[in-house]
Amino acid sequence: MTSFTIDNFTYRRIVGADGVHLNVASGGQGPAVVLLHGFPQTHYMWRHVARRLSHQFTVIVPDLRGYGDSDKPVAEGRDTYSKRTMGNDIVAIARDLGFERFGLVGHDRGALVAVRTGLDHPDVVTFLGILDVLPTLDTWSVLQGVDAKVAWHLYLMAQPAGMPEKMIAAVAPEFYASFLDAWDPTGATFTQEERSHYVHSSIASTDSIVADYRATAGIDLDMDTADREQGAQLSMPVAVISQDWGAQLGFDASALWRAWAPDFTYQPTTSGHYMAEENPTEIAEFIETLARRASDQH
Repeated sequence: MTSFTIDNFTYRRIVGADGVHLNVASGGQGPAVVLLHGFPQTHYMWRHVARRLSHQFTVIVPDLRGYGDSDKPVAEGRDTYSKRTMGNDIVAIARDLGFERFGLVGHDRGALVAVRTGLDHPDVVTFLGILDVLPTLDTWSVLQGVDAKVAWHLYLMAQPAGMPEKMIAAVAPEFYASFLDAWDPTGATFTQEERSHYVHSSIASTDSIVADYRATAGIDLDMDTADREQGAQLSMPVAVISQDWGAQLGFDASALWRAWAPDFTYQPTTSGHYMAEENPTEIAEFIETLARRASDQH
């Protein structure tokens, strides 16, 4: 078990959708809220927000499959790291802890898992909070021209298995640290120990991280495309908080999300990408407001 744990939370190994063992922290009492981390991080990114939310919720904070202290299965098929499979992990975790329904909040990669879970399990997810990401289908459609270089890593990790993993492994510390540095405008969000934790955890997860990203350029994209053609939407209350990526890349993020979520609010932020650590008060209040909105509708 890593030393980077959330104070006063209980840790368990819980079996996911297909026998994968997942590292899960939980704490507090009340309705369940599940928090999903992003790249290149672990569940530890939620430590500040989770402690505050635990005063009124049962907060469940897993390492996604392939990350942190969760199992890292070899991607033997397209579905191993599909967001559907990863979402089924989350449903299995919540049920193991006694919850058939839960609120779900995701950052970055975790937000993509959260969106797919909401689409696949509308009767299970009571509300959906999204931090600083677009739906898979829309991500690929807006990445055009030279400004799309901000997402260069998406294209690298979308390549067939073998070469991306070898290229990243050759410069792994620099590769992962570059995202922590470039996406943290204050330069003060992480201590050196926290930064080192994320870098070294990611180095140990390179193959599975690449498989996760590769799925987003393949099976996840196929799923989003099928849902768009069928008019599928997120039926629960949805809230998005994001930097204004659209101003740089020429799209309206709010409009893109509204096509997926009729019951939707959009909140811009001046925080950087790692907003749950840079400004945990803002993010905790964002989640609390969303939870109240969902509760008022029932």
